[in-house]
Amino acid sequence: MTAPLLAAPITAPARLAATLSGQGHAVLAPGGLCDWLPARPDELAALRAAWDDLPADTYLRDGGRYRRRRHASYVIDGGEVRTAPHRAHWQPLEYNALHGGLERWFEPIEARVAEQPVWPRLLGAFAHLCSELKGEQPWFVEAHQFRIDTTDGIGRPTPEGAHRDGVDLVAVLLVDRMGVKGGETRVFDADGPAGLRFTMVEPWTTLVLDDRRVIHESTPIQPLEANGHRDTLVLTFRAGSFQGPDA
Repeated sequence: MTAPLLAAPITAPARLAATLSGQGHAVLAPGGLCDWLPARPDELAALRAAWDDLPADTYLRDGGRYRRRRHASYVIDGGEVRTAPHRAHWQPLEYNALHGGLERWFEPIEARVAEQPVWPRLLGAFAHLCSELKGEQPWFVEAHQFRIDTTDGIGRPTPEGAHRDGVDLVAVLLVDRMGVKGGETRVFDADGPAGLRFTMVEPWTTLVLDDRRVIHESTPIQPLEANGHRDTLVLTFRAGSFQGPDA
């Protein structure tokens, strides 16, 4: 018998900044995300097909074959979204004990995603939120398309475990979830025992995190049917510079 899924604690779009200021995390329902951006559901849905063509992540140090991904970088300043030269994704060991210290070169996000009108609006809205919370300044943004599948019988959305990303703000957007169980989201205060757990089920449910105040993880997924997978878009926003060995 499958255990009931714990519902996400939904925040009203008008309360997003205040909720993040108060507790360091918030969740937007799909309709709330559309209202907040603003965007029509079909504009977001037009992004989804690109997740069917993600290359394998060849850097997994646990030997798994369950993750596929693409990556792109941007600088957002004064509302202008500029694509940055393609670069390696890098995190220090302090934030990623499994893959930290490694320059990971992923294939870039395809033009069919970046050219969708909703794409710069999505990035810009979260950059504006960052400035609302932390002061107006340029934001160094990394976008990650992930597909976690059940090729190995189990897929791990966060093989590094509960972690911070070493940035200022993280947005995790559920793009699709099909034929799997598990994948529970867990958020904990970085300096205390308080936390919560829930499962994102509806596409475009969005978790927003103040990365300096909380740690997060998602539990493994297992198949309920063939080709089960969980697709997400992860956006990170950092003041000052991109993360890198010399940053």
